[in-house]
Amino acid sequence: MTVIQPASVGRKTTPRTVGRNYQSLIVMLFVSLFLLGGMGSRLAYLQLLQGKRNRELADNNRIRLVPKQPVRGNIFDRKGKVLASSRLSHSVFLWPLTLKKAEWPQTRQRLSKLLNIPEDVIQKRVERAGANSNSLLRIERGLTPAQITALQEYIHELDGVEVDIEAVRGYPNGQVGAHVLGYTGELNDEELEKRRSDGYRLGDIVGKMGVEEAYEKTLRGEWGGQQVEVDGAGRVLKILGEKDAKSGKDLQITLDLPTQKAAEAALGDQKGAIVAMNPNTGAVLAMVSRPTFDPNIFSGRITPDTWKKLQGKGNPFVNRAMRGFPPASTFKVVTQTAGMESGKFPPNTILPTFAALTVGGTAFGEWNRAGFGPLGYTQALAWSSNTFHGQIGKGVGGPTLIKWARNYGFGEKTGIELSQEAEGLIADDAWKRKRFNWEWTVGDTVNMSIGQGFTQATPLQVAVMFALPANGGYRVRPHLIKDDADPDEWRVSLDLKPSTVETLRKGLRAVVAGGTGKVLNVPHLPPVAGKSGTAEAPPGKPHAWFGAFAPFDKPEIVVVAFAEHSGGGGGSVAAPMVKQVLEAYFNVKPPEAEKEQPKKPN
Repeated sequence: MTVIQPASVGRKTTPRTVGRNYQSLIVMLFVSLFLLGGMGSRLAYLQLLQGKRNRELADNNRIRLVPKQPVRGNIFDRKGKVLASSRLSHSVFLWPLTLKKAEWPQTRQRLSKLLNIPEDVIQKRVERAGANSNSLLRIERGLTPAQITALQEYIHELDGVEVDIEAVRGYPNGQVGAHVLGYTGELNDEELEKRRSDGYRLGDIVGKMGVEEAYEKTLRGEWGGQQVEVDGAGRVLKILGEKDAKSGKDLQITLDLPTQKAAEAALGDQKGAIVAMNPNTGAVLAMVSRPTFDPNIFSGRITPDTWKKLQGKGNPFVNRAMRGFPPASTFKVVTQTAGMESGKFPPNTILPTFAALTVGGTAFGEWNRAGFGPLGYTQALAWSSNTFHGQIGKGVGGPTLIKWARNYGFGEKTGIELSQEAEGLIADDAWKRKRFNWEWTVGDTVNMSIGQGFTQATPLQVAVMFALPANGGYRVRPHLIKDDADPDEWRVSLDLKPSTVETLRKGLRAVVAGGTGKVLNVPHLPPVAGKSGTAEAPPGKPHAWFGAFAPFDKPEIVVVAFAEHSGGGGGSVAAPMVKQVLEAYFNVKPPEAEKEQPKKPN
């Protein structure tokens, strides 16, 4: 057996080998002291100099912010019926801070397939939030039951992904009132930059149109949230702090839901608009525009295909109730006002009418191509004589006619809360010189007197015009917020002569009693007054107008119907629409509809 002895055994110690037995021990001790010193210095640096930053990094990995979006305020009609509210829906969220670089491509690919969202869209959202964001980031909302099931099935493969419930906007009546109510949607990059100073953040849902946009601050509410501590798997260990979200305020507006629905049905699929308004206060009771859209679609993601289909309907987001069109013969209310208020054509004026009125070589024809003989104001309005009103316009002159058009509110916004409102157009000499480098002519005045030429008016402005003879001469400001304040806060007097108001009212009543609006002269409705209009609109078919108010003795509603390029006359196309709205408002049915109703059993 061989015995291995220590190397020192049997060695002879000499002066040259003294201390060599401890050399390796000394080296090891020196190295150990050096390493311990370095580690100590590093620990001291991390604890003392970098301690605050490292604690923040650690907190970011274990402390999470769970924002709680406020529930948006409800919108009700004038009688308390729900027009817009919030409903619960499932959404998908990411926590960017927990996304692992190695696994993120696979997670992103899986999400893309399950949600049918392109991968680059998901990636851009994460990049916008920032990789170190410790707040939840919404990727999709309005999940279908199938999507929820699929996500739960693969949730173990989707690190940093959560499915949660949040409140989304809902419109129980679908497209009814869409242009008034508007819709909500997520802030885009440009909108977010503009609103950051107001406390808005990535993923915020805001009003994008209509009342939702106009009263965003009222409806929005205040964010809340939780600060929670989580473990490495993302499980909540404890709640560190909590702030309750503050719901938005409810809003009651002036729309009357039954009247709104009737106006929607009356317009049908006809491109155009209908406006119903209280002539005494300016409260808007109904406002319809076609084509339209369902605001509920914006409670989910809008795909390029969805957007393309919407736009294919013909600009459904344009509110035609607030866009300008030639007002045609409805404008003759202004022309008659200018004639009487100028003093040149008092209420008892009688003028001859002709087959055509020739001015500066241009013939302005009568619509019946024959004339009506001598007429006064009442019959001239009832039969909508072009040559009668052309003589009034020519006689008072362009500046006077333009002044009264602007007194009625044409050529400027009415002041309603909605942002899409157009000013329309009341042209004058300065405008024409700037636009066409040509002076204003007598022919321009005659054309204007019958609502043609350069003149553009919105259906809402025309409703304001009809409100004047209805309420005794006050120009009202249309509004949508229900307000029980004194009506004088919503209107201003034009100081019309009583005889002017009386003459206008007689003429408008005559239109319905025996003129172009006879379709409204029915026994089941209270007495109605109004005026038709048929506007030339080349190269397309003519536009049809009809405006009316009722009851004649004590008006409480004005209705204006506008049918764009309908091809028919105002009395035959637009007047039946007005009739349908009035029947709903006064809760009456035509006799033929009553006969069709099945009898109740005794």
